[in-house]
Amino acid sequence: MKPPEVDRVAGSRAAVAARRARAEVKRQVASRERTALDVAETAWSGEPTAPEATLRVTELLKSVPSLGPTRTERVMADLGISPAKRVGGLGVRQRGALRDYLRRREGIAPKQSRLVVLAGPTAVGKGTVSRHIRATYPDVLLSVSATTRPPRPGEVEGEHYYFVSDSEFDAMIERGDFLEYAVVHNAYKYGTPRPPVDRALADGKSVLLEIDIQGARAVKAAMPEALLVFLLPPTIEELVRRQRGRGTEGPEEQARRLETAKVEMAAQDEFDVKVVNHEVGQAAREVVELLDVPATGHERL
Repeated sequence: MKPPEVDRVAGSRAAVAARRARAEVKRQVASRERTALDVAETAWSGEPTAPEATLRVTELLKSVPSLGPTRTERVMADLGISPAKRVGGLGVRQRGALRDYLRRREGIAPKQSRLVVLAGPTAVGKGTVSRHIRATYPDVLLSVSATTRPPRPGEVEGEHYYFVSDSEFDAMIERGDFLEYAVVHNAYKYGTPRPPVDRALADGKSVLLEIDIQGARAVKAAMPEALLVFLLPPTIEELVRRQRGRGTEGPEEQARRLETAKVEMAAQDEFDVKVVNHEVGQAAREVVELLDVPATGHERL
C-alpha cells in the first residue's frame, strides 16, 4: 500500500533536512569549529534523532583533519566498531573506546574511573556511611541494589533499593542484568544491576557499591580491578550494641545476624583496604579518598 503523496513529500523533505544537518556537523568538525569529542558527547547526551547521534562513526572520523579514509578504517578496526554504526547507537564499551581515542587525539588524559566496593559485617554502618557520602560528595555515583526483602521504615524505592518480587529478581538473573547477586542471611536476595555501573565507568566516573560480603567477592571475580573496602566496627562489643539498637529484628533474628557478623568479620583479610567506623564523617572521608573525588554535590546511579 503506497503512502499518500503528502506523506512521501514530507518524508523526503525530512530526510533532506537530516542529511544537511549531518553535513553541517561534519563541516564544523573539519573546520575545527567543533571537536569530534564534542560531537560524540552531544550524541550520547541528547536526542537519538539529533544529527550528531545519527551520524555514522566513519563519517565523524573522516571529518577530523588529518584522518583520511585509510586511517579511519584502521581506527575503526582497532576500536572494534562496525562501519555501519552510528555515533548514537554505540554500546557502552564502544562509547568508552571511542571517547578515550578522541581524548588522546586532543591531548586530554582519559578520566580515571574506579569501582570501590564497600562491605562489612551486618549493622556495622555501611548504609549510614554511604548515605553520608551520597549527601556530601558529588562525583561519587552510588549504585542502587535490587532486593527481595520488604522496605524498612523510611526506605524509598529507587533511592535506597529497588524492591522486587522473587519472580522479578529471577527474571533479572535470566536476562544477565546483575553484576553480582546473592542470598543474604538465608532469607532475601540482593543484586547489583550491571548496566548503570558499566556506563558510569565507561564515562570515566567513580562508582561506589555498598553490598554484602558475598556480593563483594562476586564483584572481585567479575571485575578484578575493583577495590574492596571492609568497614570495621571499633570493637565487637560496639557491633553488638549497634545491632541491638537497630530495633528492626526480634531476639532470634538478632542472634542469627550476630553469628553471621562474626563469620563475616573473619573475611576482612580478603579485602584490599580496611576502614574503622569510629565516626561516620571520618569513615566516609576515608572511603571517598579512595575514589579521589571532590566534595561539592551529589549524583546517584
